[in-house]
Amino acid sequence: MVSKVIPVDDFDLVIFGGTGDLARRKILPGLFRRFIAGQMPSTSRIIGAARSDIDSDGFRDLVKDAIAEFGGPDLQDKDELPAFLAQLEYVAIDAKGDAGWPELAGLVRKQLVNAFYFSVAPSLFGDLAKRLHQHDITDATSRIVVEKPFGRDLETAKALNATLSDFFDEGQIYRIDHYLGKETVQNLMAVRFGNVLFEPLWNAKYIDHIQITVAETVGVGGRGTYYDRSGAMRDMVQNHLMQLLCLIAMEPPSQFEPDAVRDEKLKVIRALQPVEPHQMVRGQYDASDETPSYRDDAENPRSHTESFVALKTHIANFRWAGVPFYLRTGKRMTTRASEIAVVFKPIAHSIFGPVEDGNNVLAIQLQPNEGITLDVTIKEPGPGGMRLVNVPLDMTFAEALGPEAEAPEAYERLIMDVIRGNQTLFMRGDEVEAAWEWTDPLIAGWEARNDVPKPYDTGSMGPLDAHALMHRDNRQWREVKG
Repeated sequence: MVSKVIPVDDFDLVIFGGTGDLARRKILPGLFRRFIAGQMPSTSRIIGAARSDIDSDGFRDLVKDAIAEFGGPDLQDKDELPAFLAQLEYVAIDAKGDAGWPELAGLVRKQLVNAFYFSVAPSLFGDLAKRLHQHDITDATSRIVVEKPFGRDLETAKALNATLSDFFDEGQIYRIDHYLGKETVQNLMAVRFGNVLFEPLWNAKYIDHIQITVAETVGVGGRGTYYDRSGAMRDMVQNHLMQLLCLIAMEPPSQFEPDAVRDEKLKVIRALQPVEPHQMVRGQYDASDETPSYRDDAENPRSHTESFVALKTHIANFRWAGVPFYLRTGKRMTTRASEIAVVFKPIAHSIFGPVEDGNNVLAIQLQPNEGITLDVTIKEPGPGGMRLVNVPLDMTFAEALGPEAEAPEAYERLIMDVIRGNQTLFMRGDEVEAAWEWTDPLIAGWEARNDVPKPYDTGSMGPLDAHALMHRDNRQWREVKG
């Protein structure tokens, strides 16, 4: 099966922070993949803009090195590289001053689609937006892409939205969350709304509970100073896990159209019930023989910042009445894996007697191996009576669709959606603010109580209290696989 490549119109893409870590690791190698796939027209350009005092040839050398280092084996020694590099330009620019802006204005072609990727600290968003406007580089058709964090609480998120809206309409602002660009996340919507099999069962009558896990094996490492000001709640729950929760729980939109989808996601966030202290566990990883503790990584021996969060919440509407949603995320855990598990209720009456682990489970794996499995109960082969076992129906994409249908990485897809003007997979301003409105009281509560995160072993799945959170409900966390 060969994927159909949909071309885009000619464009100029300006990457502010074009020499930075995110640009080198993800954005530029991803754009090269789209170039190889035939999605980047030969007259389009990528313009790097940063403080680094280099010229366009220096930028091309930097991009060549980034592709060699971070592009993976599929991008090595490609014949298309010289042609791709020829479409790159660079401007040394001062985000807070006027240096470089006239040169950038002379490069950007307004007659084409033009987009501006703010791959910089959020404190610079307002400066960039203001100077783009002052130097007449943008117009009503221009688009800007902004990276998280979108504020650190409701107040700062509102201020950031207000700053951007001074210069751009909501339809021009693309708040990027790379989790929404993953193929499996989009397939979640296809599975739910494109198959008669699942949607009739997608409610409190048939679903026992839902688990969302995002586990990482790495610590905070070189991000320790930043991370100690945010923590897992701000860094992961308020955005990534919240978005996954919305896609699992939202009502079917009237059509697959950006604002219709985002309207339904917003309704989910506004229906989330508050989380009580006993329904939440915060943790902080300890040192092991090979790795430092969180406090060592953060260089803060008294830090109360969490590297792990597990919580239980409910959605106050008819579809999900009484169905608990369990969320957990953490650093230095057993495996690197992201999974959404929809656990169905057991059958009302088993004619075969008790069945061990008899619940049907629809598991959506987001990383590292994207795919969907459905656990079903069958008879174990062989004589000796009716012995029942659970087996997965495996829909791993690489196996089901073949290597030729390999999905683009999240950043590749999302950048192409920006060029197309499709905001379906991007967060709207009111959605971001609603997420903070739910999250802020949780953070304020533990700060008021001076809660100290529970220690957990490096290489574990979090504090024992997180397992107790499930055991109190006669449930247990699934064993996610990397």
